[in-house]
Amino acid sequence: MTPPTSDLPAAPTAGTAGLAPYDAVLLFSFGGPNGPDDVLPFLRNVTAGKNIPDERLAEVAEHYHHFGGRSPINDQNLALRAALQAELARRGIDVPVVWGNRNWEPYTSDALAEALAGGARRAVALVTSAYSSYSGCRQYRENLWTSLDDVATRVGAPDGEHPLVVDKVRSYFNHPGFVQANVDAVVEAYEGVDPATAWPRLVFVTHSIPDTMEEASVVAGASYREQHLDVARTVAAEATRRLGRPVEWDLAYCSRSGPPSQPWLEPDVNDHLAALSAAGTTAVVLSPIGFVSDHMEVAFDLDTEALETARELGMSAVRADSVGVREPFVRGLADLLLERAAIARADDAGLPRPEQATTGDLPPFRSVCAPGCCRMRAGVDSGRPAACSTDPWS
Repeated sequence: MTPPTSDLPAAPTAGTAGLAPYDAVLLFSFGGPNGPDDVLPFLRNVTAGKNIPDERLAEVAEHYHHFGGRSPINDQNLALRAALQAELARRGIDVPVVWGNRNWEPYTSDALAEALAGGARRAVALVTSAYSSYSGCRQYRENLWTSLDDVATRVGAPDGEHPLVVDKVRSYFNHPGFVQANVDAVVEAYEGVDPATAWPRLVFVTHSIPDTMEEASVVAGASYREQHLDVARTVAAEATRRLGRPVEWDLAYCSRSGPPSQPWLEPDVNDHLAALSAAGTTAVVLSPIGFVSDHMEVAFDLDTEALETARELGMSAVRADSVGVREPFVRGLADLLLERAAIARADDAGLPRPEQATTGDLPPFRSVCAPGCCRMRAGVDSGRPAACSTDPWS
């Protein structure tokens, strides 16, 4: 196997101050059902306010029942929490890492209440979404605000006061640790291809979003699609260097939902495979760069549907790993937490902020979001406050 070395820049060291001023870490995720009886209530949580009938949710539920009614995301989050806790401990940092979800147990408010009961007063949130959009940024920040309100009610805090301050780590799609882990996974997938097979084309895959959400995401600094293209260019270039052969690539999407009349980002990965096959491509590697672990969109939309599409087309197809608990990714998350702590200390002291490590062509994204960041639609206010912003109501 090719050793996991790279010319990608290393993250800066964080110094000796550790995670101060933070005394807890929130691993903040989407959530998923733990068994068959959880599936429909979970989907109702995910689609709350969208007036989707249970009959339609039952169709989506079959994706989960295909895997026994349990989402793989829960075990993967537990593994990530353990790996991150161990990496922090390796660096001499002893703070609790609590796990909370937007849509299922353990809920965000329960995780924050746990941190508060353990003595935490200022925490830092790490969202398991590397990219910035309404679904990957603002929706989490809205849930964080609501959860902080809930915790305040539980402990009898005065109206409008949160007993726990929570900051967040920036969107980390272009952090060297995330990119490096994806490079390693792609290179390993190519090295596992039968030498008798044609040299595969690389198809990066991420979750599709509505075009309106894509347009609104540009307020963050670069749109959701542009963020993925930046990562794809970097990963493909580094894979080309490591493999010693050109890697041709495309970006496709999966997991589209909503009415057919609503435009979403395209091409769908299955349609794209058909187009590639028609153009003469006989082998592909699928890289799930939009996901940090092999949860349902990967397990069903890629491992079940897309690989079946490839078989029906007579294409050779393998799926590269997601970053999961790969060492570069876990180290990178620890670096991001230390980076955010250093920024908080600098801001508290009125000092210049430290360097932020990136790779690719885009600058680091903000850890405190700008007004109007990542709305569902450009210029449309949801009416819900969002934490970790210079203006929670914008």
